[in-house]
Amino acid sequence: MMESFKVGKVQDGERYTVFSLWDTYRNFHPLMSLVYPAQQLDMVRSMVQMYQESGWLPKWELNSTETLVMEGDPAIPVIVDSYLRGLRDFDTEVAYQAMVKSDTTQGADNKLRPDIDFYLDQGYVPYEEEFDNLVSHALEYYIADWNLGEFAKALGKQDDYKRFHQQSLRYKEYFDKEEFGMIRPKLADGTFYEAFNPTQGVNFEPSPGFHEGTAWQYTLGDPHDKPGLIRLYGGKKKITTTLQKIYDEGLYDMANEPDIHYPWLFNYVKGEEWRAQKEVNRLLDTYYKNAPDGLPGNDDCGTLSAWAVFAMMGLYPVCPGDMNFAISEPVFDEIIIQLNNSYYEGEQLIIRKSGKEDYISSIKIDGRTINTFFINHHELTKGGVLEIRK
Repeated sequence: MMESFKVGKVQDGERYTVFSLWDTYRNFHPLMSLVYPAQQLDMVRSMVQMYQESGWLPKWELNSTETLVMEGDPAIPVIVDSYLRGLRDFDTEVAYQAMVKSDTTQGADNKLRPDIDFYLDQGYVPYEEEFDNLVSHALEYYIADWNLGEFAKALGKQDDYKRFHQQSLRYKEYFDKEEFGMIRPKLADGTFYEAFNPTQGVNFEPSPGFHEGTAWQYTLGDPHDKPGLIRLYGGKKKITTTLQKIYDEGLYDMANEPDIHYPWLFNYVKGEEWRAQKEVNRLLDTYYKNAPDGLPGNDDCGTLSAWAVFAMMGLYPVCPGDMNFAISEPVFDEIIIQLNNSYYEGEQLIIRKSGKEDYISSIKIDGRTINTFFINHHELTKGGVLEIRK
């Protein structure tokens, strides 16, 4: 249902529209922050202006009209991620006020989270026949709440940080440890939905609890708590087995957003990083090509394209608000990014690949070896050379 709001007035900078945020928060906006920070900052300002005009941050804003479709509270991770990357020239207190409003307002009066009441009280959104995508809603709320907690911490609001951070960890409420070993729709009485089929939802067919996907494509969908996620799935060996099963049995969907960060989750298990490189290369080779059908699905305002751009650079932002990029093998021998030094310390970031082994053997930044398959955004924006040797 379209929502009519009053006419606004463009303030400083350019005004942007068409925010497919459930899609673009995952990678498009972090990419913009890296390569086009001025434009990304204008997007953030546009979202804050929308709140000032309408009383709510955008959810899926189309041609200056709010549609209120898709899941979660996705403007929060976009704004927080941009702020933490150093793009701070916007009214942060107004933005924070907007986020807290959608996170605390009762459902009857909450345009962004109409099913929030049970979530705030019990930590999850229960499955109901008439509202059958509610697991998807809650998983997105957890990511938004984690980002809100990080924003509160950065603004010196320590009590708020603790509150929202703890709220974000309640994704574990959906984990069915006894029978399926994965997330599963849960009823209001605390029992799990009985007629559960974790593969239901393929090719956009209806799937109780989930929107546009199967339980497999959502089950690792809260990457804001990587250590907790690994423990929940039984440790590093078991989560590696689970991830590999998703690829080996064709349970991964390259054409839609909920699981597009999955390949880089291998990087969080020491010694298994090669699997990320293998799967990313395979996905690029299989689903992306220079042809009319060269994208695996709807580009969703640049999200699937941004996935490919990051994958070809050998970097990926696994979770918005987390400043560490996961590293995989770049496609090209050399990639040069001209940094906007009005926002960042460096002028040029160069990513170089060398060697002929199957997988990465060493990573250096300006000649200094890093013993991890991650690099911080702020390290990259100092400029210099990231060397990836196979």
